[in-house]
Amino acid sequence: MQPVARQIADAVPVLETGRLHLRAPRLSDFDAWADFFASPRSVHEGGPKDRVAAWQHWAADVALWTLKGYGPFGVDDRTTGNYLGEVGLYHGEGYPAPELGWFVVPAAEGKGVAAEAAATVLDWVSATFDWPHITNIIEPANTRSIALGLRLGGVIDPTLPGIDPGDVVIRHDLRRLA
Repeated sequence: MQPVARQIADAVPVLETGRLHLRAPRLSDFDAWADFFASPRSVHEGGPKDRVAAWQHWAADVALWTLKGYGPFGVDDRTTGNYLGEVGLYHGEGYPAPELGWFVVPAAEGKGVAAEAAATVLDWVSATFDWPHITNIIEPANTRSIALGLRLGGVIDPTLPGIDPGDVVIRHDLRRLA
């Protein structure tokens, strides 16, 4: 790893749960990300995308750590070290505010990985930033993500803006978590 990349990775917090290790994104994470965006699973995230478009999207998300002081975490299994997905804050151009989002690799689906990692990130956001709330911005057809946002304690708030017309915006009140 190049010295500047190492400095940036060292500045990203490490969060842990009983099963998961959340850490700075790594270049090696990109292949799973590109596979996700090449598949029909990415339809709710603006995909499918070719590898070049997936790189542009991923690199912009990873750059949030240096530009805004927050961004996505790579999620690994603490026992095996296997990469399981990405959970964190997204705030690209066109986003009304930082958003909590997630994706997991197919082998991690349905095992509570996104929920466990997202709850941990919610706690970190609440302890780190003086924000009244954070949102999930979800395409209406993505019913699994909507259900997860609600299971995490969020409420649908039609008064908050999404990115695209019709987005479901789920608000998580951070002051109650503090």
